Amino acid sequence: MEIRELKYFVAVAKSKSFSKAADALHITQPTLSKVVKSLEKQLDITLFHRSARKSELTDAGEVVYEQAIKILNLVDELDIVLEDVTHLKKGKIKIGMPPLIGILFFPKMIKGFQEKYPGITIEIDERGANVIKDLVGAGELDVGFVMLPADMEEFHVIPYTSQQLMLIVNHSNPLANQETVMMKDLKNEPMLLFSQDFTLHDRILQECEQAGFIPHIAYESSQWDFISQMVEHNLGIAMFPKAIAEKVNPNAVKAIPIVKPAIPWEIVMIIKKDRYLSHATKRFIRYIAPNYSI
Repeated sequence: MEIRELKYFVAVAKSKSFSKAADALHITQPTLSKVVKSLEKQLDITLFHRSARKSELTDAGEVVYEQAIKILNLVDELDIVLEDVTHLKKGKIKIGMPPLIGILFFPKMIKGFQEKYPGITIEIDERGANVIKDLVGAGELDVGFVMLPADMEEFHVIPYTSQQLMLIVNHSNPLANQETVMMKDLKNEPMLLFSQDFTLHDRILQECEQAGFIPHIAYESSQWDFISQMVEHNLGIAMFPKAIAEKVNPNAVKAIPIVKPAIPWEIVMIIKKDRYLSHATKRFIRYIAPNYSI
């Protein structure tokens, strides 16, 4: 059964005439008769009492007519909704990002987009970058903002921003007297790390290993402000991106650049390859990275 068959059937039912319906549909009467007979054959019923003067619905035809009207109304509604989505009157985007990225960039990132596309709903999932990668890969999120590295085979990877990591220490720590620090200087310091679902957790461990030591991890947390307060109480050192380091209490802690090596905090937008992208998602990607094409 096709939508076209239902439309033709309804046209005849409303006009009670095959000839009038054919004129309204801009088709020949034999073509219309053939379509209606095909529908009757599929349903195994007679839809019309045919006469020279008019065509009246049978009892079975009345039932089919009522249901056909409902189906055609639903199709019309679907067309309208799809038209709205296509022209971005409506839509929803599911975005994943770690809390750090959300704090630093999301308000500025989304303000202009929602002014331009006010009908699009943005749903935010705040998790660690490792979890965000899994959710984007599983198709549960449309896009994600994560720290590198990211799987180039699985994702489209679009650069967003880059900052350096800074060491955060209590003013009473001897390291606070230095203007820069090297990773090897941190060998004997208790570390406060982001939890294991954060890419930054793994990256710091890798940098420690490359500097020749295994760090003493004192605490792990998913909250940067909690880690900062722990540093304020001299319970360990921490490493934050520069923009977060600038938010800590300067009266209690000091932010120091890390050198040899400098550790970049590179943020990218990831989109799963070979996945259908809604019009809303495509516009968001274009808004964030206007020169990037997928």
